[in-house]
Amino acid sequence: MERAVGSALAEDEATEDITTRWSVPEGLRAQAEIVARQPGVVAGLAVVEAVFARVDPEVKVETHVPDGAAVAPGEVLLTLHGSARSLITGERTALNFLQRLCGIATTTRRYVEEVRGLPVRILDTRKTAPGLRALDKYAVTAGGGHNHRQHLSAMVLLKENHLAAAGGVSAAVAAVREGMAAAGREVPVEVEVETVEEAEEALRCGVSWIMLDNMAPGRMERVVAARAATAGAAGVLLEASGTVSVDRVRTVAETGVDLISVGTLTHSAPALDVSMLLTT
Repeated sequence: MERAVGSALAEDEATEDITTRWSVPEGLRAQAEIVARQPGVVAGLAVVEAVFARVDPEVKVETHVPDGAAVAPGEVLLTLHGSARSLITGERTALNFLQRLCGIATTTRRYVEEVRGLPVRILDTRKTAPGLRALDKYAVTAGGGHNHRQHLSAMVLLKENHLAAAGGVSAAVAAVREGMAAAGREVPVEVEVETVEEAEEALRCGVSWIMLDNMAPGRMERVVAARAATAGAAGVLLEASGTVSVDRVRTVAETGVDLISVGTLTHSAPALDVSMLLTT
């Protein structure tokens, strides 16, 4: 968060806000409210505090709702007190973070609500804004979702190109196990598959996690049945992935998969409309 905030303020050249410096009286004190303009889920209030702490440590920030709360249009999220110049200079950067993170949390909550009552978790992906992954993924959790791997070193995920380069599912899994043994490190191994046959091969390999990429619900059900019929595979996690819209997420969940990963949560979530209103 601190790195992201510092980078954003530097990008905005916040120390050289000539419009505010030349138009707003230097000693003017003010109060400002950050307000939701549409219904949504809150995430990122601490980032707003971090922005204004960098702009002016004397700005005081009061939060009125917690991250994860559902809010209505017109609801006040935060109240700010301090130099009018500081409030105006930090406004856009603070709102840029807040509208993005609230948008991610709001989109996530829609997916989570659609599968309520079913034993399935909604996951994010690595399709995050460069440099903002930790914040994007935090917003997913505020919306009730769960995080997949944070980075490339967190676990093994053998995707289509890995399998093509290694020579197939079995060969890739064997190579990874050799690599883990040589490194003296053991991590979960997930394999992305596109067919029922590949999924059955992965089950026989004893991996801990299988991603079903762009499979029709009927094929997912066949993989769920194959897991039940494969000795020692009861604990293998099955993850559905690939353009799962909010309209069909419940249908996917009803196939019996354990996890549904959704890139939309972070790469296409609409920003929540929030604004800052200042009074002197």
